Amino acid sequence: MATFGQTIAEGRKALGLSQRELAARVIKEDGQPISPQYLNDLEKDRRNPPSDHLMQQFAVALNIDADVLFLCAGSFPPDIRSVDVPPDQAVEAFKAFRRKIQ
Repeated sequence: MATFGQTIAEGRKALGLSQRELAARVIKEDGQPISPQYLNDLEKDRRNPPSDHLMQQFAVALNIDADVLFLCAGSFPPDIRSVDVPPDQAVEAFKAFRRKIQ
């Protein structure tokens, strides 16, 4: 499985975008775009994956399902994290997931 950085770099290149162009499309919570240097650091896995908000921004900008980005980042999407699931149900869900991907 590719890392988060590898996934966004591949997605950017597939769309023919420069780092500067993609950075301009990914908007932080304060309404400002991310910097090309920050994007470069993410692509080279020198930074931890970004906030949920930025993950969603990358998903839209790159036309990649956000769930894929969360998986590559080793994280759960916010709608999954917020669910109160009994431990036995969580274990069964993980077992089903493992069966499906093997």
